[in-house]
Amino acid sequence: MAKRKPPLENNHEEEIRERWGNTPVYQEYKTKTKGYTKGRWAAANLFMMATLSEFADCMKAGAAPGDPEPQALVDKLQKTITDFYYTCTDEILADLGKMYIADERFKKNIDKNGEGTAAFVAEAIAIKTGV
Repeated sequence: MAKRKPPLENNHEEEIRERWGNTPVYQEYKTKTKGYTKGRWAAANLFMMATLSEFADCMKAGAAPGDPEPQALVDKLQKTITDFYYTCTDEILADLGKMYIADERFKKNIDKNGEGTAAFVAEAIAIKTGV
């Protein structure tokens, strides 16, 4: 199967390289994803989006970000990132949570699951990581 660049890199490759290109995490990401096929990228994206959708379902059902189910989803999100992209430490996860609401591109994409999902995920991450 043909290799394909990851969707984020297709759209934001230069920005990603400028911000994180000299970090060990970025190097791990490049190594881990180097041989990804189109199907592997699709699976990674599907897992990420499904997890974010599960957060939205919790939110819509009235769960609080600190409740057991959303907190379990934070663990699932962290594992998914680690499994597909790079080792997602608690520190990195906390920064991602902040970025999910600070960067309008992330917020808009996550909120496709329902208005407020990005904020819900960010708060659940903050509770889990203590940040």
